[in-house]
Amino acid sequence: MIGREKEKSLDPPLRAGIILIPDPDQKAARLKKQSAAERSIMFTIGEFSRICQVSIKTLRHYDKVGLLKPAKVDALTGYRYYSQGQLEVMLLIQRLKRYGFPLEEIRGMLNGAEEKELFSKLLRQKEKLLQQRQETDQILKELTGHLRDFERTGDIMGYQKKYEIQLVEAPERNVIASRQKMGVDEFGRYYEKLYKRVPEEKVTPNGMVGAVYYDEEFDRECSDIELVLGIREKEKADRIIESGLCARTVHKGAYSTLSEAYAALVTWIKEQGYQCNGAPYEFYLKTQFDGLSPEEWETEIYFPIERE
Repeated sequence: MIGREKEKSLDPPLRAGIILIPDPDQKAARLKKQSAAERSIMFTIGEFSRICQVSIKTLRHYDKVGLLKPAKVDALTGYRYYSQGQLEVMLLIQRLKRYGFPLEEIRGMLNGAEEKELFSKLLRQKEKLLQQRQETDQILKELTGHLRDFERTGDIMGYQKKYEIQLVEAPERNVIASRQKMGVDEFGRYYEKLYKRVPEEKVTPNGMVGAVYYDEEFDRECSDIELVLGIREKEKADRIIESGLCARTVHKGAYSTLSEAYAALVTWIKEQGYQCNGAPYEFYLKTQFDGLSPEEWETEIYFPIERE
């Protein structure tokens, strides 16, 4: 408590009005000729807090991390004062925070960043926020459907029982492929490289686009994944996905809920006395590139299996 009181004493009490303090950088002769209106306008930390609608605690933190330091600290009292020009800076900081920028990045933006760099940062943040809004919209749609099913069935986990599992003899597939450690957000970049090979190698796509997952543990940021494009020419294929007995299902909806289909398949495999004997793979039957919304996407999933 003593230490807290001592800290508070470093700032003047909150009160109405403004404090007129001569600018210390100007010569004394010039100060004498200035009128009071021409002198530098300074605000106590309390006044600055009230005007900007930000807490004194936050202002002290900004001072500590070097984001916004007081224009003047009284040598005798330790009182902090902020200039009129810092109002604009503070308002910009608040706006950048609302946009979702972290304080460290805001500090860099305030410290002499080029106009083009600032514009690029704002543009990228806009794109990020738009993506977040799309994801939020999709989650709301999923929640709405979940509520509808729950109300109808009285089972909060009823949506997990919607999958029809089939035992099928999967055909062999000729594919050109790209396998590496990657995150799921990198699919587009590696698919682009595969599609560039189509005219270069004079192969004919058959419409099958998919991925094979080799890791036993899934990591969204970095997993052993092979992206594949189906082609007609067997002799030009990178490899053949062998035919064989598989458990198959179709997931309808966004990729964010694919795990529900995978769980349904694994449960069925165990219940029916089978075991996995190869890497699972999936094909994207209906996607955003067909002009469809996420709830209309369809993904076909295969688990190679054998009897236990």
